[in-house]
Amino acid sequence: MHLLNIKDLTFLHCGPISLQVKATEITGLSGASGSGKSLFLRALADLEAHEGNIILDELNQQSIAAHLWRQKVALLSTETSWWFDTVAEHFEALSEDDLAALGFSRDCMQWSIARLSSGEKQRLGLLRLLQNEPEVLLLDEPTANLDKYNTQLFEEFVKLYLKDKSACAIWVGHDLEQLKRVSVNRYVMVEGEMLNVD
Repeated sequence: MHLLNIKDLTFLHCGPISLQVKATEITGLSGASGSGKSLFLRALADLEAHEGNIILDELNQQSIAAHLWRQKVALLSTETSWWFDTVAEHFEALSEDDLAALGFSRDCMQWSIARLSSGEKQRLGLLRLLQNEPEVLLLDEPTANLDKYNTQLFEEFVKLYLKDKSACAIWVGHDLEQLKRVSVNRYVMVEGEMLNVD
């Protein structure tokens, strides 16, 4: 059962923020553009300069190399990056069940990255992120480019993953109805502070 413990986190104009996210739970975060939501996720992923303590179970972020930390605490950005020409080149292995659960058939592995829509990139980006079986998912507006049907597939897939792996997640978004639907605790970022809205 994995626990993310954030203590007195500060970055740029934001903080101090203290928060606990428990196994299988999603914490939702909303707020105006530019309020610091994405920077918060980047600090948690050790991609942004920050102070304070971020602890996963007994492991302090400061005691581990950043690339190893990001295998455990993984960020899915609003726009995913792709390095190779085809989908398959980005994956070591991928089950047909996982592909189907997100609305893909097996032949998508042969697709060119150039032909992918932003929504397809986002769903495949989630599958790529989960290859390392991270214990924490940091989701930055992950369904912004998805229609209602694929948004539902995405939400269900994430919830099942968290349950299966006893993992947890922080989900940043502007869709307040979605955050009510998926998250146990909800916060809003206002002038660098995270305020509980439950």
